[in-house]
Amino acid sequence: MSGPADTPAPGAAGRDSGAAGDAAGQAPPHGLPVDPALTAGRHPDAEPGEIPELHEVDCPPELREWIEQLMSRYPDRHSASIPALWAVQRRYGWCTPEGIRQAAAVMRVTPGYLESVASFYDLLRTEPSGSHQVLVCTNISCWMRGADQLLEAFCEAAGSDLEQAGHGGALSADGEVMVSGFECLGACDLAPMASINERYYGPLENEDAAAALGRLRAGEPVLEDKALSRRPLAGDSAAGDDT
Repeated sequence: MSGPADTPAPGAAGRDSGAAGDAAGQAPPHGLPVDPALTAGRHPDAEPGEIPELHEVDCPPELREWIEQLMSRYPDRHSASIPALWAVQRRYGWCTPEGIRQAAAVMRVTPGYLESVASFYDLLRTEPSGSHQVLVCTNISCWMRGADQLLEAFCEAAGSDLEQAGHGGALSADGEVMVSGFECLGACDLAPMASINERYYGPLENEDAAAALGRLRAGEPVLEDKALSRRPLAGDSAAGDDT
């Protein structure tokens, strides 16, 4: 039977949690409870990763020049991290470990620093993402107009797993097309819509999915009549700019 001796003293939970923080190399803040999830595996006093030397990596000259040009736009080179990683992704199709090392050598930062940035943003991929990317907007405006069914249609056409597509993206069986649900692409007037190879299309019907992927794989223009770039500007009959 439990008795008073079995009841933890006030603050005991905080001391136990604080001990977990100490074990991970962090002192508990003022004796307050520390969630082990915030400290486990983190060693703030450990030696930082080394910055690779440029002569140690085989960085393509055009990629180096591109990143150097990006860095010149900012007073602090760290501010060029996202566009530099985007340049890596444009070059290799995703942020490959070697591509990140190359960018790190040019920027004079650690690969770990760039990896932390790449892993934070949805549009920066740290795993192979195919030659073509289809992002189906599933936020409320598109969802109310059938985005879930549109995503399912793209997955069926690509041969991608619907569950994976709704949680970060899924590759087709041949590894050529990545389909992903995405929030939010900010084109509510096109709902339901999708970004196909970084170009916006909509409003889309479920039947458009197979047609779009068929032309995509054939290297032909995709759904030209539904491209945002072909929509006239307000008050003008000229086509808008999709950039």
